[in-house]
Amino acid sequence: MVLDKYEAISRSESHTETNRPIRLDGSTLDHRAHVCAFFNTPDEAYQVLLPFIEEGLELGQKSVHTIDPRLRVDHCERLASAGIRLDAALQNDQLELLDWSSTHLPEGKFDLHKTLSKYRDIRENATQKGFPLTRFVTDMGWALEAELEANALLEYESTANYQWMQHGGPVHPVVCTYDLRLFTADIIVDVMRTHPMVIIGGVLRENPFFVPPGEFLEQLRNRKPTRLKKAG
Repeated sequence: MVLDKYEAISRSESHTETNRPIRLDGSTLDHRAHVCAFFNTPDEAYQVLLPFIEEGLELGQKSVHTIDPRLRVDHCERLASAGIRLDAALQNDQLELLDWSSTHLPEGKFDLHKTLSKYRDIRENATQKGFPLTRFVTDMGWALEAELEANALLEYESTANYQWMQHGGPVHPVVCTYDLRLFTADIIVDVMRTHPMVIIGGVLRENPFFVPPGEFLEQLRNRKPTRLKKAG
């Protein structure tokens, strides 16, 4: 079981894992650990994500998942099927499951700065509690629920790089998951440009289309706003 290994290690010893390479889909993440992951099915997504989640828990790291509240039961069942002891993980605060209504859409509204601040607080709080680092997995379907302008989503993803791409200190990786069945092709292309690393076809790779946030945000200022809409 995943947490048996963690329970055998003292919290102080877990600090030695801070500098250990972070693996995702068989590759190593560096300070550019802001990843967009495109999947066609939930099975495809969990095949990639579960080993990443398991590894973090085994190393005594914190795992924070932002999920569609309607899929909470399914998410928990998939974690349990991987051998993760959910009750223990939740009780000792090593695993935190957040509904996107409380993170990105409080009172049904999205605020870029408040959302980034909330995640920064979660990360800092985890560090204060002794977790060597925090791994984030976020279902980006919330953006379609909010009926955002496309520019608002892209501004958020690009601005997030200032928070997640940090040199020095521990890397706190964040994986933003996108269901290719729900998002239109033009949005997928633009989202890709806001992440230095990308998972396509179940393979993690450095993103050659990544545009640094300062440059991308400048381009965005001159773009006509359009409303996000579901594909199909």
